[in-house]
Amino acid sequence: MNRILIAMLAAALMSLGLTGWRWSVTSKALNEAQKIINTLSAGIESRDRAISRLDSENRQSQQREVALRQRQGQASVQALTREIHIQRENDENPMLRTWSAAALPADVIRLHSRPAFANARDYLDWLSARDKLPNTEQQPAFAGRSGGG
Repeated sequence: MNRILIAMLAAALMSLGLTGWRWSVTSKALNEAQKIINTLSAGIESRDRAISRLDSENRQSQQREVALRQRQGQASVQALTREIHIQRENDENPMLRTWSAAALPADVIRLHSRPAFANARDYLDWLSARDKLPNTEQQPAFAGRSGGG
């Protein structure tokens, strides 16, 4: 009977040891899972804050877009009103109509004309070459015009 009691006590102790070991392993796994849950929760909270911020920025952007569209509409109405007013003035005043139908003077046309540019460097070169003074030893290329360009 002592042997059975010792065997049962040994089995109980082994069972208790095994249960303790399993409890330790399960406790470690639970702690690791809790850390992962905390990390994921922090990531989700961060994502939610980012989504809220982006949503707020989107609403503000939409409000600014609506305001810009309203201002654009008002500007279009004002431009149309101005154009109608100019047309009425032009239609009512024959002197103004004659003046506005006349061609611009050649000097004004020259001021408004410029060559097509492929890049900014070409434009800068054209600007710096426009009003160079002619060489004193040579006759200017365009004697009747100032600027040579």
